[in-house]
Amino acid sequence: MYPRLFDLGPITVYAYGVLLAAAYLLGLKFAMVRAKARGLDAVRVLDLGIYIIISALVGAKLLLLITDFRSFRADPRELLTLARSGGVFYGGLILAVIVALWYIGRAGLPLWTTCDVFAPGIALGHVVGRFGCFFAGCCYGKPTTMPWGITFTDPFAAANVGTPLGVHLHPTQLYEAGAEALILFVLLLTEKKGKPFAGRTFWLYMLLYAISRYIIEFFRGDERGTVGIFSTSQFISIILAPLAIAMLVYLARAKAPAPKSARKRAA
Repeated sequence: MYPRLFDLGPITVYAYGVLLAAAYLLGLKFAMVRAKARGLDAVRVLDLGIYIIISALVGAKLLLLITDFRSFRADPRELLTLARSGGVFYGGLILAVIVALWYIGRAGLPLWTTCDVFAPGIALGHVVGRFGCFFAGCCYGKPTTMPWGITFTDPFAAANVGTPLGVHLHPTQLYEAGAEALILFVLLLTEKKGKPFAGRTFWLYMLLYAISRYIIEFFRGDERGTVGIFSTSQFISIILAPLAIAMLVYLARAKAPAPKSARKRAA
């Protein structure tokens, strides 16, 4: 764990901020390469990527505010932590998808092809971002006796995000980074296998992430909001997984529209 990289006079450079920025830039670069290979408008895809980054940052912090509302209401000074917190990934994902769907329709980009372009980039960025969580000490796990457990020792992490010090914990940040790396591998491996259809890569990502996040939540030890007996992220996963399956089935069965020339001859 190494939450602070170095100081530049009065300015502290944090590991989480550096890795989060790297995650967004790397994910966007990967999406741009994939977009170019599919003949999509590079300028519009870049604009879309910027919209996604901004909305992901805002959405992640908004969901954190909602899930920890009691804490923020009890001590309004805690609102300052939103500025240095990455927030809840699902909040960023949901708002980014909503904004992306709006922009894709407005820009006239092919909906599901564009979503397919970005899905592996999201997974790649998430791998890097979770290493940022690991260095910062946030999103930590429950105590464990497993030999791969980790112990945090930096007092700054305890003061900043409440990381337990001197306790053997599940490395949930690395669990999720590993899960996202595996998802990325599956997406790229299967993208052109079988009978590809627009939207398959995107909704497969949604399905695999929902499953992995639901499982990893059992090992998380940090304070998080709940919906009944489930954590907020587990509750969202329960909704997202069947939705993703339904969309995969629907898009697989949907017939591609006939070429314009064919429609003219038929008319």
